[in-house]
Amino acid sequence: MTTPDAAEPAYTVDELAARAGVTVRTVRFYSSRGLLPPPVLGPRRVGRYGEEHLARLDLIGQMQRQGMTLAAIERHLRQLPPGLSPRELAVQRAVVASWAPETEETLDRRELRRRAGRPLSDEDLRRLAAMGVLARVADGDREDRDEDAADPGEQADRTGGAPEERYRVDTGLLRLGVELLDVPLSQQTVLAARSVLTEHSRAAAHELSELLRTAVAGRGTEDVRSLSAHMHPLVVQALLTTFQRSLRQELRAWLHSAGG
Repeated sequence: MTTPDAAEPAYTVDELAARAGVTVRTVRFYSSRGLLPPPVLGPRRVGRYGEEHLARLDLIGQMQRQGMTLAAIERHLRQLPPGLSPRELAVQRAVVASWAPETEETLDRRELRRRAGRPLSDEDLRRLAAMGVLARVADGDREDRDEDAADPGEQADRTGGAPEERYRVDTGLLRLGVELLDVPLSQQTVLAARSVLTEHSRAAAHELSELLRTAVAGRGTEDVRSLSAHMHPLVVQALLTTFQRSLRQELRAWLHSAGG
């Protein structure tokens, strides 16, 4: 089970569930359906889980958010090549996430913590806001709250203090943003990298759009929409695969030059 992308399995089932933002019952249910590989048995036959299990739970969660049924998720996972590393599973998750339009939800801090799968300090929230993952909802901005949510006074009575903070969250970016919190780089470097990716991805999207527009010139609207629907996931996967390979080559060259 160990791969170059993952350390030895380190999570108990409770820790895995907490990291993935699901319940222990959910983990065991997925395991019973064959959606997760069995854990590695440690001392006293206690199951230990690793990064592959966490990456698979993230992928399953993303597919659920896209509205896929359990049967469809099972079929999708069966079609994946065996032995995918956590990095490769993360690429699969990114491809699945690209199938849906941008999603934004308003979450209170408790639900945000559950979705993140870990506690979030005030500094973590500031960093996520700087990355564009979330923004705090101002006290007077309640227009997109849940219909059944209590008003500020009721919420204060329930919590015994001020109304609970609420955040407008780009749920498609949340998991990525949380993972970036643990990257040993400065916030300035992370934001600069985000700017580079945004600039070049927009340029690539523009050039590809022009290429496809030329290819379908003269066709009817329905033909264009059909082609776009089919090409979207294929183009995204091609971009991810190409970028991943290019980045690997750059890192190898960098490490080789650094080694002398």
